[in-house]
Amino acid sequence: MKGGAEEHGDRSGHKLSLVSGLYFLAVPLPLPIVNIMFKRLMVAITTKRPELFARLAGHYHKTFLINPTNLPFVIELSPDPRQPRLRACRRRSTAHADASITGSFLTLMGLIDGRLDGDALFFSRDIKVEGDTEALVSLRNALDDIEGSIAQDIAAILGNLGLFALKVTRRISDRVHSH
Repeated sequence: MKGGAEEHGDRSGHKLSLVSGLYFLAVPLPLPIVNIMFKRLMVAITTKRPELFARLAGHYHKTFLINPTNLPFVIELSPDPRQPRLRACRRRSTAHADASITGSFLTLMGLIDGRLDGDALFFSRDIKVEGDTEALVSLRNALDDIEGSIAQDIAAILGNLGLFALKVTRRISDRVHSH
């Protein structure tokens, strides 16, 4: 994120980060519950978007680490369509990953949503990539090439609360990334 772009003053004049609150909301989340939700989402996305996984052929056995810097956990993605896995892990217990992408939650969400350009984010250093760049480029291309938005699909799976959360996230992201 750029400087204070994500900050907004409250009535008492203190600076509050619009997204730093995510960290404090996510800390108490029991990861087994998060992982049950992630498992259901992966099954639904695998069924709804088989073309996403077809674009990752040759990288099914890879593990991608998605590191939202302002959340207390990281996310491991294994895109094997026969056994897809999306799993939240506490930072201190992360396993080996073939490739990783690091950025703020809003930036990574913008990538998944198709609203932000991965190349521009990389060159502006809003995201950091490490490891198997061929696998990361395949993942980026798979997300870019689908019709619609994976974020919208996930929100729809989660129902009205998911759709509301996506709408709020998009508004905050638009405000943060327009500065």
